[in-house]
Amino acid sequence: MTEPTSRQQAIEELIRRFASTVRGAQLYKPDHPLIRRNLDGLLAALQPFQEGGASATIGLVYNQVVVADTPMPRASALMGELIGRLQTHGIERITFDPGVTADELGRFAAAISSLPPQRAANAPSPAASWTFPHVRVSRIAADREAAPDGIASDLEAIRMLYKQAVAVSEQSWNAAATEGIPDADAAKQVVDGLAEAVTENRTALVALTAMRTYDNYTFTHMVNVSILTMGQARALGLEGRLLREFGLSALMHDIGKVRTPKEILNKPDKLSDLEFAIMKRHTVEGSEILRRTPEMPILAPVVAFEHHLRRDGTGYPEGAARTNLNLGTMLCSIADVYDAMRSQRAYQQAFPSDRILAVLKRNDGIQFDQHLVRRFSQLMGIYPPGNLVRLSTDEIAVVVRVHAPDPFRPKVKVLYNPQGAPLVQPVERNLWEPREDGSPADQIVAPVDPAEYGIDPLTHL
Repeated sequence: MTEPTSRQQAIEELIRRFASTVRGAQLYKPDHPLIRRNLDGLLAALQPFQEGGASATIGLVYNQVVVADTPMPRASALMGELIGRLQTHGIERITFDPGVTADELGRFAAAISSLPPQRAANAPSPAASWTFPHVRVSRIAADREAAPDGIASDLEAIRMLYKQAVAVSEQSWNAAATEGIPDADAAKQVVDGLAEAVTENRTALVALTAMRTYDNYTFTHMVNVSILTMGQARALGLEGRLLREFGLSALMHDIGKVRTPKEILNKPDKLSDLEFAIMKRHTVEGSEILRRTPEMPILAPVVAFEHHLRRDGTGYPEGAARTNLNLGTMLCSIADVYDAMRSQRAYQQAFPSDRILAVLKRNDGIQFDQHLVRRFSQLMGIYPPGNLVRLSTDEIAVVVRVHAPDPFRPKVKVLYNPQGAPLVQPVERNLWEPREDGSPADQIVAPVDPAEYGIDPLTHL
């Protein structure tokens, strides 16, 4: 399965066979011929994923299906209501180990088919007592916490969701390049998952936007701007359909760049005046693309057209100054500038958060709405969660929570002592509070590159 197309087909076949097997178990007796055909088909579909003794895994991440680390945005059409039934009973990962037989798959499918569609709150699920030698069910992570400023224990699920969003962004981009319009259905499905994650665990998802590779800038930028836009919108009280429309519009804000020549779009050096003039066309072209895209919210072409316009009349497209910009545009613009400035590219070093927010605040009330910029500062903090920092004590710590009254003084978890040795037991510390001995509170001196310590800060949250 080295070719992407054959891998995609194999994954779709596995999902289709799994859904058919469960559906058959609901409709027919165990000895019905169709049951045996379904089981034989499912067993054959598992084989490509179990080569070399590997296990095959189907994961459910915020209503999205992931198979063998590959997101499947259209899988909901294949699995139907089965997704909701599994999640109702806390089943977010199904692992098929080598050695599974058709008979065992039949018993497993019968067990799933017998699960009631609803489950009373706090009532145990029948799945908790299942024992199958070669089939395992579990949650992707522990129960999620819903505290708006807390880092929950479901980072693995959020990582998978983020990875899927990047893949779908690339898929939508390629569709716009080849067919003239993006894949709106796939984009809507992934934004639904991101919106749910923003609602349940905004801080963890926002923290993840800083933990990305730079060889995929276009698509990670699309996802980051969508997440940061919805994070701001959620903090303003927006939810439901409107929150998703903000997220989808932000995800598509740069789609007009599919018409920008690749030698300009991917140029490693700073653009010339002529090249920049060509680049600026993406706002108009993006608006045109999104206006012609079925199922795209009316807000999307507005955001694509306006996201480089500023309140003081500057920006582009030239001659299109607005007295009032759409709220979705203003939130997207702040997210766009923030994410672009912290991205390290050949001609630009990544800006530390304090310098980025200083630039935004310098234009506070001039180019950007002052209230929105201040709220964004409270949301992100000067040092956002997940950042590794050096304290005034020479200790190394990871930021775990923003302190809104003073964005310079977050809550941190100290990982290394002043001599650079890792602590056996990390210590959490509120930087806005004096030390226990009455001495002044510690301060953050500078951000630190996690690569210097060979760690992923998110694993310490």
